[in-house]
Amino acid sequence: MPADPIAVKRGEEFPRRFVPADADCGQWETIEPLLKALLDRAIDSSAALERWLLDQSELKACVAEETSRRYIAMTCATDDEGREKRYLYIVETLQPNAKPYWHRLREKYLACPHRTALDRTRYFVYDRATETESRLYREENILLQTEDDKLAQQYQKICGAMTVQFQGKELTLPQLRPFLEETDRAARETVWRLEAERRLRDRDALDGLYRRMIDLRARIAAHAGFPNFLDYAFPAMERFDYTVEHCRQFHAAIEEAVAPAARAMQEERRKALGLTTLRPWDLVVDVLGRPPLRPFQGGEALWRACLQVFQSINPALGEQFASIAGRGLLDLDSRKGKAPGGYQDTLQETRLPFIFMNAAGTDDDVYTLLHEGGHAFHALAARGEPLIEYRHSPTEFAEVASMGTELLAVGRLRPFYSEADEGRSLRRHLEGILRLLPWVAQIDAFQHWIYTRPDHTTDERRAAWLELDRRFGGVLDWSGWEPWRESLWQRQLHLFECPLYYIEYGIAQLGALQVWNNYAERGAEAVDRLRRAFALGGSRPLPELFEAAGARFDFSAATLQPLVGRLMDTLRRLPV
Repeated sequence: MPADPIAVKRGEEFPRRFVPADADCGQWETIEPLLKALLDRAIDSSAALERWLLDQSELKACVAEETSRRYIAMTCATDDEGREKRYLYIVETLQPNAKPYWHRLREKYLACPHRTALDRTRYFVYDRATETESRLYREENILLQTEDDKLAQQYQKICGAMTVQFQGKELTLPQLRPFLEETDRAARETVWRLEAERRLRDRDALDGLYRRMIDLRARIAAHAGFPNFLDYAFPAMERFDYTVEHCRQFHAAIEEAVAPAARAMQEERRKALGLTTLRPWDLVVDVLGRPPLRPFQGGEALWRACLQVFQSINPALGEQFASIAGRGLLDLDSRKGKAPGGYQDTLQETRLPFIFMNAAGTDDDVYTLLHEGGHAFHALAARGEPLIEYRHSPTEFAEVASMGTELLAVGRLRPFYSEADEGRSLRRHLEGILRLLPWVAQIDAFQHWIYTRPDHTTDERRAAWLELDRRFGGVLDWSGWEPWRESLWQRQLHLFECPLYYIEYGIAQLGALQVWNNYAERGAEAVDRLRRAFALGGSRPLPELFEAAGARFDFSAATLQPLVGRLMDTLRRLPV
């Protein structure tokens, strides 16, 4: 396999102006002189300051793209030592060496007397973020943050190596997922046990890895003058428009308005299946005993059918997705050695999206590609923005793009399904939203507990998780599998790789449900409005981005309850 699996060339659409065209931006020896040149440049006017900002943005984009290419290459083959070494060079050498320079550049900007002559509306978001980054920066945290990044890579490696023997084949855990939909309950249980047993083999290793991460993150927060990592993370993640208390209110609203509905849905499933208790392997089988939904075979069939879906939503979206596929910017099939999960990463210099996932032929895979496609459309809409900081929005709105795109596809999945099976798919998806919101609250509340009690023991952590599972979880019978229930959180890669990042999915789901309402009422006009919001990137505060998309930035019970009510009404009208 090539070290860089991406064939798209740099500099064709967006030629470099400051960075030399032949510069290798994955080498510190190349980057350092360019950083020094920016630091040493005299700035004698507001126009010169803006030119300096654009040159800085270009350098950031070149470095970011090289980092993305190496990350993508590594996650596509976590068992390739050469790819791992190339990525770790960025993490261990280039990024730590560059951080003091980026800090000095922020200080140079903040101290520049010509900054007051810039358009304050244009630079409001940039200034707010830059001032916060400068305030939080501590040189002693660089090595700790580097170590945290390296530990996250170890999580990828551990999970990427998880395989089982099943039906005479070595399968990845994502490749097991389709078998959990089989109508034979004993067969489902066998498959579920295989996955649980394999994950439990690494439970202690992942507990130990997470403990090291918690300790590192507590030290990072302390160095920056915060009592705990939770309080540090909110400004560090640029959560300027809501607080820790808002999140806790959201947890309570979900507990009140969504968790009971999700439990009732599971109870209905138990009755429909004729079971005394519902077990973890009973959650995705069809309650009427129909064969599992198998909408495609192989990654190519998946993206070609999704292309038709996107074309039916909006022809421009179809053209964009066809271009992504045609440029080889998709890696969709699961295989041994591939990292878990799915993501969309933007190549910041070429300003193109790359989509990674582990497709196994299931209905969930369809929505995963629709989701990541939404991220890709967001990235493409904002690619004309000259400042890299404004080419991506805060995650709370970025996930509106992805979740909203999933819901725009409602009623348009005939490239995958018959009319009857399309209804089954829609039911599964809407029920999945009901399951997601309590899980988001549980994961976020768990992280609040973790980072405000950094000295907790492993046993205390497991007890805290179980208490939250009783608060937000379903009505499952875990008899005999209590150790796995205690460790379910280990499957959520965000806890390891993106600490405290997860509440965004809940906030964004509320935005996406509002987009769905708008689409039902106004059709193409709602899509056009959403795409105009995409084009703003991250240039405006979160409430304004939501407003541009036709949604309220509010995740109180007053907003949540009617949205959940409409979702439940839709489910009641759908055939089983």
